[in-house]
Amino acid sequence: MLALQGLSELSVRLKQLTGRDVIDLNRIMEFVQFLYKQQALSRRGPNYAVDDFGFDPQWTESFLSGFLVLYRDYWRVETTGVENVPASGRALLVSNHAGVLPWDGTMIKTAVFAEHSHPRHVRALVASLFMGMPMLSWFLRRTGQTIGHPDDTRRLLERDELVLVFPEGVRGTGKSFKDRYRLRRFGRGGFVATAIRSGAPIIPVSVVGSEEIYPMIADLAPVARLLGLPYFPITPFWPLLGPLGMIPLPSKWRIQFHAPIHVENNPPEAADDQNLVMALADEVRDIIQQGIYDNLKLRRSVFL
Repeated sequence: MLALQGLSELSVRLKQLTGRDVIDLNRIMEFVQFLYKQQALSRRGPNYAVDDFGFDPQWTESFLSGFLVLYRDYWRVETTGVENVPASGRALLVSNHAGVLPWDGTMIKTAVFAEHSHPRHVRALVASLFMGMPMLSWFLRRTGQTIGHPDDTRRLLERDELVLVFPEGVRGTGKSFKDRYRLRRFGRGGFVATAIRSGAPIIPVSVVGSEEIYPMIADLAPVARLLGLPYFPITPFWPLLGPLGMIPLPSKWRIQFHAPIHVENNPPEAADDQNLVMALADEVRDIIQQGIYDNLKLRRSVFL
């Protein structure tokens, strides 16, 4: 309390001297609240509830204030069409993927929880590579993510969850800067087949801004193979600046949730019709790509 009182007095003095807010007390209070929440959650004991995937909603929501700083202040995300995400029931969110590290998934999840009239958790599917990493795999599961496998997708949808998939996979996050905002192939449309079998509408999502947070100018493939990684990125700041090079750039983001495609109107056996599945996958891809182009036109620059 003494520290907060001192910061408050310092904030007033600095504002008098400079004519503007130098210290944002609201952000400091959000950080204090985060610490209090973590302390309270640590007292729950060993019997707190998680689902079959290890998801802890309370613990996940305790991080929302930190993600909101990135969402509103750092990347200044503008979100449109979030009302297209159903307030209840199952849906499959399908998005483009970029940025070396998957910050786009975090921002999509934050958008649905912070902007929707009925906040909901989004369960993202991630590459099996990350689920094999100590500590990271625990954190991902605890915050609601699971491995990108059709069985897990189907189980989540059958529980009326919102599931987020990235059909480009690591091919999207590992694309070079010169290929930015050009979608990779969506594979064989497995996400469409899963949506049809589960009776879940598909909601295409276009993300602009993630391509510039780590501009990837080269990929050291031999080093990647040595480390067992899909790629080893070289950016203007990594690995030249060491850990500082991992700080993402403050690009301007836009996220658009498009109108749902109601594939659930098809009978379950339609999932075996490869022509139908590929046609729907191409439709989803075209919607996302056009949304990217439209939102790029709305940015004044990469950072504005």
